[in-house]
Amino acid sequence: MAVSLLLVVAIVLGSHCLRDFDSALLPYAVASVFLAFGVAYRYTMWISAPGARRLFRQGWRSFFSMDNFRKAPTALPKMIATYLGFQKFLGARSHARWAAHQLMFWGCLLAAAITFPLTWGWFTFTSSTGSGPGYEMRIWGIKVIGYDSASILGWLMFHGLDIAAVLVIPGAAYFLWRRMKDRGAMTGQRFAYDLVPLIALIVVSVTGLLLTFSSIFLHGGGYEFLAIMHMVSVVFTLIYIPFGKFFHIVQRPAAVGMQLFKYTTREDEQIFHCRRCQEPIDTGPYVENLRSTMRDLDLGFDQWAEYCPRCKRVLRGSAYLTQVKKGFK
Repeated sequence: MAVSLLLVVAIVLGSHCLRDFDSALLPYAVASVFLAFGVAYRYTMWISAPGARRLFRQGWRSFFSMDNFRKAPTALPKMIATYLGFQKFLGARSHARWAAHQLMFWGCLLAAAITFPLTWGWFTFTSSTGSGPGYEMRIWGIKVIGYDSASILGWLMFHGLDIAAVLVIPGAAYFLWRRMKDRGAMTGQRFAYDLVPLIALIVVSVTGLLLTFSSIFLHGGGYEFLAIMHMVSVVFTLIYIPFGKFFHIVQRPAAVGMQLFKYTTREDEQIFHCRRCQEPIDTGPYVENLRSTMRDLDLGFDQWAEYCPRCKRVLRGSAYLTQVKKGFK
């Protein structure tokens, strides 16, 4: 609730006591407040689990560590670019999945960068001459840039959301197609968790493009109906984000800190080797972190974290042969 209240205060102050706030965008602003509440609630519940709490603490500790910065000053920017921005780890699974994910990621990022400030009244676009074609973009009332609406910059300003929609549609459509055709993806998927967010993104993008199509080619025909459809789809998507698959967007930055933690300990050559075959498993602090989490969960077999996957299978097989199979003739 505190996060939602802070956002409301930020909206009021950032829009000069609602002077720059567009009342037509009120449903979007209300949905963003609910989004803030949902994200804060879900994030709090997520880090309340022992494993996630340890990941959260260690990840952010590494993220803000000056020692890590001194040891590897370029590691953090590199991981932010490769892990958060370009998500190179997805390329190892499939180049097609990586490309589709990139389209969705940058499209959604562009849409969010435009939509939220506009909705909250932080960005305003005003005519510098009263009737155009010159326009000014202001952030919190401060002029940032002036441009001609007929210029390339003006076209990009007015059609930024259309560009975002063009990026999102093929990416979301690919993942939707994959979840309907790929047996591996179909096995564990859930309609509400996996498919609804993709469908919602496509609906938001298509209705947004149809608004532009209506205003340019149909002279506003059907615009009101499309505007309502678009608003409903956007509001639904924003409220649904904390409770669907897209919540991993909020979780991902903490994982960057954990990757940095593993990287810096690996640089210090703190590699832990398998107790049985002496093959390297991971960094020593990471293995100890895993064991501590397993102890917090009272699993009772945290020592298994000290064995590589192959040796775990061998030991389980040996135990089965000696304890179970041996009793049968």
